[in-house]
Amino acid sequence: MKRRTFLQRIGSILAVLGITEAEWLSLGNRYYQALAQPSPRKLALLIGINQYPKIPALSGCLTDVELQRELLIHRFGFQGSDILTLTEEEASREFIEAAFLDHLGKQAKPSDVVVFHFSGYGSRVKLETSSETMQNALVSANANLISQNEKIVNYVLEETLLLLLRSLPTDRVTAVLDTSYYAATPLLGLKSRALPESVEAKLASEELDFLQQLKTQKLSSTPIVLAATSNPKQPAREELFSGFSAGLFTYALTQYLWEFTPTTRIQVALSDIENSLSQLGSKQQPALLNSQKNQHLTSLPPDGIIGAEGAVRAIEEDGKTVHLWLAGLPPQVLLYYGVNSRFTLATTTEELVLRSRTGLTAKAQIAQIEGANSLEVGQLVQEAVRVLLRNIHLIIALDTGLERIERVDATSAFAAFPHVSTVVVGEKPADYLFAKLQQTPSRYGLFSLSGELISNAIGEAGEAVKLTVQKLAPKLSTLLAAKLWRLTENQGSSRLGVKATLEIINKISPRVIMQRETVRNFKTETSIQKSLPTPIVPIGSRMQYRVENQSDRPVYLILLGLNNNHTAIAFYSWETPQEANTADTKPLLKEVVIAPGETLTLPQTNTASEWMISGPASECEHQLIFSTAPFNTTLAALNTAKYSTAEEGPIGPLLNSLDVVQALLQDLHNASALKTEMNSTTVDSHSLDVNNWASLSFSFQVL
Repeated sequence: MKRRTFLQRIGSILAVLGITEAEWLSLGNRYYQALAQPSPRKLALLIGINQYPKIPALSGCLTDVELQRELLIHRFGFQGSDILTLTEEEASREFIEAAFLDHLGKQAKPSDVVVFHFSGYGSRVKLETSSETMQNALVSANANLISQNEKIVNYVLEETLLLLLRSLPTDRVTAVLDTSYYAATPLLGLKSRALPESVEAKLASEELDFLQQLKTQKLSSTPIVLAATSNPKQPAREELFSGFSAGLFTYALTQYLWEFTPTTRIQVALSDIENSLSQLGSKQQPALLNSQKNQHLTSLPPDGIIGAEGAVRAIEEDGKTVHLWLAGLPPQVLLYYGVNSRFTLATTTEELVLRSRTGLTAKAQIAQIEGANSLEVGQLVQEAVRVLLRNIHLIIALDTGLERIERVDATSAFAAFPHVSTVVVGEKPADYLFAKLQQTPSRYGLFSLSGELISNAIGEAGEAVKLTVQKLAPKLSTLLAAKLWRLTENQGSSRLGVKATLEIINKISPRVIMQRETVRNFKTETSIQKSLPTPIVPIGSRMQYRVENQSDRPVYLILLGLNNNHTAIAFYSWETPQEANTADTKPLLKEVVIAPGETLTLPQTNTASEWMISGPASECEHQLIFSTAPFNTTLAALNTAKYSTAEEGPIGPLLNSLDVVQALLQDLHNASALKTEMNSTTVDSHSLDVNNWASLSFSFQVL
């Protein structure tokens, strides 16, 4: 496209904005270059705004754009020149709408693929045409216009965006909105992507005029629109990770799409993403804005069916060192991903050894130089060996609302625990928050990262900080144990073929609640595509897991979890020794082993081993961990606790959770049987081989 023609097309918008041709070319050079290319088959417009004039800055929106861009290029075959990004001051309302019309609207053809992404603030605004109702809107970089007599906001209405998406001539349109519209009271220094609505504010007349023009156009597309939250008043949050901030929804979504093929039904994909958000301590529930719930994510066709944990970004001149992008690793795992972890190239057997990592990027070296000539930029990499440090701490963020002496006392009290560290909220990644209760400032408590109070983790009114922290000792041990078992999650990367289904087994309405399956077990088809209902379990339900071993080896199973009051639980497979003394008939634990090709139910469906879901209403989390070797050390740790087996069911309290999980990690390490040269750091770390272990995460609501 010639520059003169291009400028003529957006002349009216430039006039409204008051921008000269020279100024446009200075700010929008990448935009012009993208439009100058031949009509592409895959187009994307990615928008991220951290810095707003006179508005508190966000931190993760530019990372969101980078996450999406790398995903589209390396996983879905987009050309970099066909991806237009508008960031910071470039993302004015006028530029956003001009970019949409010219980069997407005037280039897209039927059957082309189009992706739109927005990360930034959202808000609510009244329209002059409907003064009684508030409308959702995206807050642009030039949100506030100068007016002598009234406040004018230069927002992009959500309705405008939806009409723009529907006006495209292709049905292969996906939009991702990592924002929210209702500003809740900020809690514990957490950042949400919503600005308070202003009753006095008026929407810019140009936006209203543009909306009216769109309403007269032919609407042919039915886009897939993914939103960060399903509850209108739920905030879309961003979080500080290992060296970077990102929107929780964008990170979870892109990580999922790296590892899984998007042939899954959308509702199943969103369920998996919600599960990932739950492991990050977030209550966010992503949503599909339109009603086509049975659609697949086929509007995002992958460049191949092979999932991955990342891609090769660059190769240094020596030909031995490569730069990796690792956004496909589970977010909770990335922070603790250790040196000497290994990756294989998706299309060859070449191995890369991790040497260092900064944020989402890493440096690795080729294990054997002989095959190095097959290495290319853009190749996908898959996890082979996960190295986790042994000395992992539970990190508690101290709220800035605490007085200085309170923070000093809290730091001192938490330091008494061997595996607990403290940070100031917002400065470093954390697992939980310690703060005052807003409704009772004389009480202290432990909160999740979403700001919800942890069960049984609250002090008495007027109680000293140190005393409250000391009482948290059992809870801290349990929460650290949960953190450690979450680090084993590898549904996407495991090469051990297993599938687990959580079922309600009552006679009235038996049904599947959730299903998880490893996806790299060399099967051409997988039932993971089955559409499943929302993971909600009524109180009083009788439950079971149906577990299938799809591999050619026996697999051993351990089930650990948190019940709905944040206490640890485990599955117990008891047996009474045949030659037991009549005076001492204490049952012993036995291994749960599943033969190749066999299916096992946990617990067995009989009255003696019934598993009933009890109240109160809350969330439950289970981790099903499989290994090709027996869990000898884990069972020994389980047997050391004094359990009342006569009163407990097959799934009961886990009294020594931290000891059990540390033993479990050692068993997984032992099962990996890595070569000596790969195992040089075993004193300080665990090395887990994807061929010998699988770990599936289940989170569900109890109502």
